[in-house]
Amino acid sequence: MDGTGLIRIVEGAVYYILGLVALALEVWAFFDCVRHRANAFEAVGKRTKTFWLAVTGGSMAVGALSVLGGGGGGLIGPFGLFGLAAVVAASIYLADVRPAVKDAGRGGSRNRGPYGTW
Repeated sequence: MDGTGLIRIVEGAVYYILGLVALALEVWAFFDCVRHRANAFEAVGKRTKTFWLAVTGGSMAVGALSVLGGGGGGLIGPFGLFGLAAVVAASIYLADVRPAVKDAGRGGSRNRGPYGTW
């Protein structure tokens, strides 16, 4: 085996691991979205639960295709156009929507700061 073959094997393994990490993020976003009530999304001024289920479900499908498809480049791989869009969509849900919906599900006291009640 020459050096080029070894590099291709390592590169493929790295793409596969990154694809699995991206898929785990997308699965987490989807199932977190499933477990929240629909009215909590509208109460905090975010899009509807159906919208976020479609976005996170679509990103999960793209992530699964990325992992099952071998992971390389192209449009669907973890660094392809759709793979990056899927990771960004799941990340937006987890970073922006999830904290707001989670707080609304607990009653969302308005006098809470980052370290507890005021």
